Amino acid sequence: MPPVAAATLLVFLTQVAVLLLAAILLGRLATRLGMAAIVGELFAGVVLGPSVLGHLSPPVAEWLFPHRAGQFNMLDAVGQIGMLLLVGVAGMCLDVGLLRRQGPRAGVVSLTSLVIPLGLGIACGLLLPAVIMPAGGDRAVFAGFIGVALCVSAIPVIAKILTDLRILHRDLGQLILIAAGVDDAVGWLLLAVVTTMATVGVSTGAVTLSVATLVGILLFTALVLRPMLRVVLRATDQGAAVGVIAVLILLASAGTQALKMEAVLGAFLCGIAISSTRLVEPARLASLRTVVLGVFAPIFFATAGLRMDLTLLGNPVVALSAIVVLAVAVAGKFGGAYAGASMIGLDRWHALSLGAGLNARGIVQIVVASVGLRVGVVDTTGYTIIVLVALATSVMAPPMLRYTLGRIATTQDEHDREVRLGLDRDDSPTAVPVGSSA
Repeated sequence: MPPVAAATLLVFLTQVAVLLLAAILLGRLATRLGMAAIVGELFAGVVLGPSVLGHLSPPVAEWLFPHRAGQFNMLDAVGQIGMLLLVGVAGMCLDVGLLRRQGPRAGVVSLTSLVIPLGLGIACGLLLPAVIMPAGGDRAVFAGFIGVALCVSAIPVIAKILTDLRILHRDLGQLILIAAGVDDAVGWLLLAVVTTMATVGVSTGAVTLSVATLVGILLFTALVLRPMLRVVLRATDQGAAVGVIAVLILLASAGTQALKMEAVLGAFLCGIAISSTRLVEPARLASLRTVVLGVFAPIFFATAGLRMDLTLLGNPVVALSAIVVLAVAVAGKFGGAYAGASMIGLDRWHALSLGAGLNARGIVQIVVASVGLRVGVVDTTGYTIIVLVALATSVMAPPMLRYTLGRIATTQDEHDREVRLGLDRDDSPTAVPVGSSA
């Protein structure tokens, strides 16, 4: 097989360099403006894509990002690796021990904040105009996908927001993080089922096979993969830990992909399994997080931004649909969190704080949108709307949390926990293993 042509390699290297530079610069600008870095990183792709550069200078845009499938596939492959490693790192952020301790309360909030937006999202998908769907798409699969996209939260985004606002140590901050973790885990499982239905068709046999495969993967993770990881991680020295963990995440991703489930499911389950072994100290993962969050993730988000076409919002039907989907997404999370909080005896401000925190979708919804676009459940129009919802909800979360938590008094236990974790000092390090690209 001949090597990559010199001209193709030149364009690829230029693409990676330009996207990464733009993502870093705009990501830093976003953080200075009080927003998540992901907002700027996505906007880097929007600026360099058809929405801006494609209109201002078509020749430059065509040279830098030509429409040749082979050329873009090289860039997309780098982004896919970044996405899988990012999802694996997010899985490792889930504290399984804390989940067990807070299980009953978090379970109630997770259930309501998952089921209500899922149901509203499915109803929304059934009623959206046909122009939002891909040509020839199955309405039921499309509706199921919209439901999944609207029911997820985003652990990395939420953890970063809670850390930045110095409220991670508070009981409510812990509850938000755990509920988001459960929502994400169930969301990945539902996504695997929906995308399988999209690729093999909607039938009783296909759905049954998907569910059976999913159950098999979960059993394999708990009974085989977790003990296997213990053996591998105990035998791995500190110098090789990062490489071995990356290999494990990619192999798990390949395994679920081979079973016709989504690769992100394998990455996420592998991350949770690694975290549950308690054999990997956060310090050992510092270099992996640095590379993933500082290089691969910005490239993935910028590439995701390239696929957005904001000019589509010039169509009044598309613009109105985007507003409706955003309203349903926000109402679903706030309504679900409020219902769950009421069931476990929390007051109005605690309920609103839960809704504000769980409403941030960021990374997870963008990954969901990318998967949907790849398997053909949505086209560029639907993809753009879903990513816009992810951005809007991530931007909304910090000011909402500041407002609601400002009306909830800090308890002595929370203060003691803050001191114990060293979060009471202005120069204290972040206690959560996620980076600025959350």
